[in-house]
Amino acid sequence: MCRQPGWRRCGSPATWWSGAGRWWTLESTGGSCAALGDLPLRARDRRGDMQRTEDLLSTVEGVAVLVFFFQAVRILFSMLFGVIYDALFVGPFSLTAAAIILLAFLAFLAPLGVPRGGGPRWLPWAAALAVFLGRVALTPDWPSLRLGASLAVVAAGSLYLATTLPVQPRRGFHLLVLALSAEQVLRAAGNTFDPSLRPGWLWGQAAVSLLLAAGTCWWRRSSGAIFLGPPGQVGPVGGLAFGAFLFVEMSLLALPNAVARWTGTDYTVAVPLVLLVTLLPLLPGVRALTPATEGRAARVWGAFCAGLVLLGVALGHFLRGGLGLMGLLAAQGFLVAAQDRVASPKGSRSLTGVWLALGLLAFVLLNYAYAFAFTYPYTLPFFRGAGLPVLLVAALLASLPGLRPAPSEALQLPPRGRALAWAGAALVVSLSLVLALPPKPVLKDLPATLRVATYNIHYGYNGHWNFTLEEIARTIEENGVDVVALQEVDAGRITSYSVDDALWLARRLGMQAVYQPTIEHLTGIGLLTRVPLVSAEGRLLTSREEQTAIIGAQLRTAGGRVNAFAIWLGLTPEERATQVEEALAFIRGWEGPALFGGDFNSTPGSPTYERIAAEGFVDPFVALRLPPLPTSPAEDPEERIDFVWVRGLRPLGAWVPESLASDHRMVVVEVATD
Repeated sequence: MCRQPGWRRCGSPATWWSGAGRWWTLESTGGSCAALGDLPLRARDRRGDMQRTEDLLSTVEGVAVLVFFFQAVRILFSMLFGVIYDALFVGPFSLTAAAIILLAFLAFLAPLGVPRGGGPRWLPWAAALAVFLGRVALTPDWPSLRLGASLAVVAAGSLYLATTLPVQPRRGFHLLVLALSAEQVLRAAGNTFDPSLRPGWLWGQAAVSLLLAAGTCWWRRSSGAIFLGPPGQVGPVGGLAFGAFLFVEMSLLALPNAVARWTGTDYTVAVPLVLLVTLLPLLPGVRALTPATEGRAARVWGAFCAGLVLLGVALGHFLRGGLGLMGLLAAQGFLVAAQDRVASPKGSRSLTGVWLALGLLAFVLLNYAYAFAFTYPYTLPFFRGAGLPVLLVAALLASLPGLRPAPSEALQLPPRGRALAWAGAALVVSLSLVLALPPKPVLKDLPATLRVATYNIHYGYNGHWNFTLEEIARTIEENGVDVVALQEVDAGRITSYSVDDALWLARRLGMQAVYQPTIEHLTGIGLLTRVPLVSAEGRLLTSREEQTAIIGAQLRTAGGRVNAFAIWLGLTPEERATQVEEALAFIRGWEGPALFGGDFNSTPGSPTYERIAAEGFVDPFVALRLPPLPTSPAEDPEERIDFVWVRGLRPLGAWVPESLASDHRMVVVEVATD
């Protein structure tokens, strides 16, 4: 009998875990630690049943905490984006904005509050309960509430990580992979927009959070806290690697929509493949494929895998199609496999909180650096094109645990358990494929009239930083729009909930989508159509500041083929002068009637406006003698900078809906095609 507090080695908890290796238990002062083999058979069976229940509940708790932590991180960075955007474009930079940014840093530094040695046993319990209850407040789309709740959930989730990873290194790895996989399934269910973050899920989330809290209270009160594997520590290398891994996962490799946009492949194909390679390191028999597990050979193998990760990310960036996709999938598989060595079973746990806080700080700094690669014209110009270097640095840091020897304390399942694990993975991957399948587009075959619109959707936000993709979709739907040019379209950035705006809107509206990335593969312009699409092409325009582009699409109508063009022009007159000439030259390569919509950042009478009119395009508001309604900003608009131009088609009507779903108003033009 062991009378001292701390970790003690015990026997196998149940006969069905035969050959499972060593189990460890955390005993309180005055407790006991007896091998289960010393108990009578009936008592062992009861203890085994109880242990399996506790093990299941602890797994559910850990996965739920991490999923909610990931959701809170996305929301926090989305809210920070609004704070910083307003400081840059509305100004001035206020003390409130500075305080919010400081609080965000402090939330990720919460592990510094974990006492040396891991802290009291109630700390992970309290952290889990705080995450579950705080998650409810993330559901309503109220920016101030979401900001405060996300700060609380991130802080509590960080504390949970600091008290879980070192106590159960292998189990922490399992929970991390399962949570990443669960979030992928959730996002597939919502066409990249996690449905549990929509306001309609509020009561469902409240029920889920209460059930999780009750389950946590039950199992932690009745449990001896038995876990697979000995306690360990997270050192400086492990902490940095963990933070870098979270960044790479949440920015690219665990986002099927980002993987698909990077490589120009089908999102429906990317979803199950990304999920499969994420789960592979957990599956029985996969670890046995590693050729070296100890000593110098392990370090050589780890360095080789790190090289493959970097090569895979680079291939995904530069190559389109299957080769790029295979590169990113390989990078994901090797990177996930390396994370089971983030926590080392050797050494003292006294500084684990410090090193994990360092890793989470690195996560925040990497996200800021990556954000500068998108916002370089307004922040740090030398960050233009820096997205790939930032990701490569993060991928290298995340690969460092792979240089350590592979864990020896591995779970060995009986044949039936191995088969069930593989069958479960196959079922989840198949489910993700079903969820990712696109709905059939609702097309208008050979229409005699077209309603064409342009809409700057502001990355899915309105002017108050509510995430309003559903309201944007309703605005398009209620106005009967057949073709819409979109500007400020994100495709997987953490600053806009990692949603693919064009894909989500196309599936929500039953339309076809054309997307042209302009910066780092994940932001750009788009064109949606419910008129049959014959062909489409995009082209970047010369841009010294924020990169811009034009999309051309050929549509089949009752009067023959019509060309539709979507554009976003730069903010300075010099940029616009160059870009409009390149755009008009691009349009000249398309024969037939044309529709030309976009955010031109130019008002009537400006050189850009006059140059487009000189090319034979007609402003329908002028042609129909309608009041030239302003479009920006959406609330109390002052400027008319969004236009739909027509050439070779007869305008029938034009209007500007009063919707405030974005920070611009949409412009709609109806034309006859016959």
